[in-house]
Amino acid sequence: MTTTVPRTSARASGPGGAAARGPGRRRRHPDRPPYEAEPGPVAKTAKTTALTLIVLAVLVPLWTVVVTSLSTQAAINDAGGLVLVPGELTFKAYTDIIAGGVVTRAVGVSVFVTAVGTALSLAVAILTAYGLSRPGSLGHRPILFMLLITMFFGAGMIPTYLVVAGLGLIDSLWALILPTAVSAFNILIMRNFFMNIDRGILDSARIDGASEWRILGQIVLPLSKAVIAVVGLFYGVAYWNAFFNAVLYINDSAKWPLQLVLRSYVLQGQAVPGTTFDPSSLDGGQTAGLAIQMAVVVLAMVPVLIVYPFVQRHFSSGVMIGAIKG
Repeated sequence: MTTTVPRTSARASGPGGAAARGPGRRRRHPDRPPYEAEPGPVAKTAKTTALTLIVLAVLVPLWTVVVTSLSTQAAINDAGGLVLVPGELTFKAYTDIIAGGVVTRAVGVSVFVTAVGTALSLAVAILTAYGLSRPGSLGHRPILFMLLITMFFGAGMIPTYLVVAGLGLIDSLWALILPTAVSAFNILIMRNFFMNIDRGILDSARIDGASEWRILGQIVLPLSKAVIAVVGLFYGVAYWNAFFNAVLYINDSAKWPLQLVLRSYVLQGQAVPGTTFDPSSLDGGQTAGLAIQMAVVVLAMVPVLIVYPFVQRHFSSGVMIGAIKG
């Protein structure tokens, strides 16, 4: 009687087989890149720890600012400054800010500059990017070259100030909008996105008699919602956070944007013009100067925190697709 001995695969027992790999190692698919392989327990623990620390580094300062803005003088004194654990809470810092009038007016100025500036910058970026995305358009290469030059070389502060002063924009809100209305980087992002749109769709529309304006409005823009949302967020955050142009061009404190009030009151410790309170002497007995400072910081953060979640889902498709093809 013959006994059949099972053959042991050389691949299983050889140097590259399962015995050599060990029981704890997973075999990676040959077509999958190494960074897509499933991480082991140590790597998962390291990633979880790193992400947890990053989240805490972001959330703890935000929590501290909000809690401090809602704290009383006694709670701030007990904490020795910034309050991490909430105690007695009050909204008096916010009511003092609203009663002062300067901060609310500064919020209105910032909202106007952000809304008008973002709309104007998006219009300029869309029209310029669409024109530059068309091969053979008039002045295509010289205009593109000039845009690239501005990304590396600037005129400087003094020539820019002389141009703004020569246009009569000193103490005008347009001085906070026009000097930064054009961003070469954002235009190039949108141009590359437009170039990724299937040319066959655009050529079909031209054959059917559609004008360039109709193609832009009814075909290109609906297909470009992601990149428009992302670039619009870039412009909006830039306008909302800008304060240096206001330092240079705005002398009237009634036209100060919120960020300049924030800089003057929180960072430099100066009294806000037109208010009945200042960092050193407060007529609100239960409100600490630190609480009012943190309340101004919260007002400056809230609009961006509200808008960002609605635009965040467009980031991957808007920026990455616009950056692939040049």
